[in-house]
Amino acid sequence: MRRGHLSEYFSGVVVKRLSAVESDPNVSNQHEFNGSADLRRLLGDADRKNIPTRFLWVDGEQASSDAIDGTISWYDARRKHPTRREYRLYYQGNAVTRLMRSDDSFFLAMTQDGEGLVVITPSGGTMFNQLLWLFGIDDNPQFNFAYSPVEGNRDAELDYAARTVLEALGIEPEEPEAYLLDRLIAPFGLQMPKPEELSKLARASIGMDAAIDDPDNALLRWMDRETQLFRRIERRIVADRIASGFGSQGQEDVDGFISFSLSVQNRRKSRAGLALESHIEALLKANSIAYTRGAITENGNRPDFLFPSREAYQDTSFPDGRLIMLGAKSTLKERWRQVLSEAARIKRKHLLTLEPGISEAQTTEMEAKSLQLVLPRDLHRTYKPAQQAWLLGVDDFLGLVRSPA
Repeated sequence: MRRGHLSEYFSGVVVKRLSAVESDPNVSNQHEFNGSADLRRLLGDADRKNIPTRFLWVDGEQASSDAIDGTISWYDARRKHPTRREYRLYYQGNAVTRLMRSDDSFFLAMTQDGEGLVVITPSGGTMFNQLLWLFGIDDNPQFNFAYSPVEGNRDAELDYAARTVLEALGIEPEEPEAYLLDRLIAPFGLQMPKPEELSKLARASIGMDAAIDDPDNALLRWMDRETQLFRRIERRIVADRIASGFGSQGQEDVDGFISFSLSVQNRRKSRAGLALESHIEALLKANSIAYTRGAITENGNRPDFLFPSREAYQDTSFPDGRLIMLGAKSTLKERWRQVLSEAARIKRKHLLTLEPGISEAQTTEMEAKSLQLVLPRDLHRTYKPAQQAWLLGVDDFLGLVRSPA
């Protein structure tokens, strides 16, 4: 199925590291940046006032974020001077810009419809890494703006990794061939199917052939297809609910709208985790690997997968070194530490995730705490070279549980 490209949404991006005078309200309240050649490449030479802009602050590991709509302005303060140019980028201070600090990174991306997206995030964090990867920016930003056009080898195909980053920014890419998805979900109408039913449909529409020969690719394609199917059904359900309205007899049901919105968000989060577990289980069955899913261990913990079985784990005569556990989390944020307390007999834990570009600080801590990260091989490219040498692929992990030490 054909996928879109980043250039359908963005024309280019600039990024810089913030200095104290640009970020600390105790030092400066200027709310503007000096213009530069790279800013002119992004914004052009003409004055542009009050450009609608979405401001987004994301902490280093995506554990929290704030977003607000505002404006930016790009203008030449010496417009009437015959020879001099003095460009400036002005932004209105808001709840997001008040969160930025010295050494944070400031990304400004321009959309194809001429609007702006400002993302402020700590340098070196997961969101920082994901944005550098998404926009094809090779080097860490300095204190001057650096421009990167969205074209050529910087025009990322909107595969699973790219869509994950865009959705973290509040952007839901359109499906170029949505009619093919609509055929698959037509039998469900406006009824959301049970999680396992949708997972089976995703696998059936992709096929099981790669489950043995290329499990890394199979897992990623199954998850990608299920996400597509889920969002198409969700879009229909939400559109129908909005069309029905919230309230009656002229009274707006604000609480009802908020409750419905929260239920949509919560369903998305829970669905992704259930889908990942279902597809991992399908891989294990296809490869004839013995396991137990959701077994209870010490203190009521439930590791997602135990190898070779719950019975082996409960048998104190079974060697600890032959026991393996696998946690499954589609995205991590700070939640990876939850896995550390599961299955006390197993000293080295394994965790499979689909989170691209996790920060080096996080993966270093994982390694120090004997947690091994597992990702589909295609996602390894979103990590730094030093991290890639440590990561395991899905096929690597399946080889491990086939022949434990």
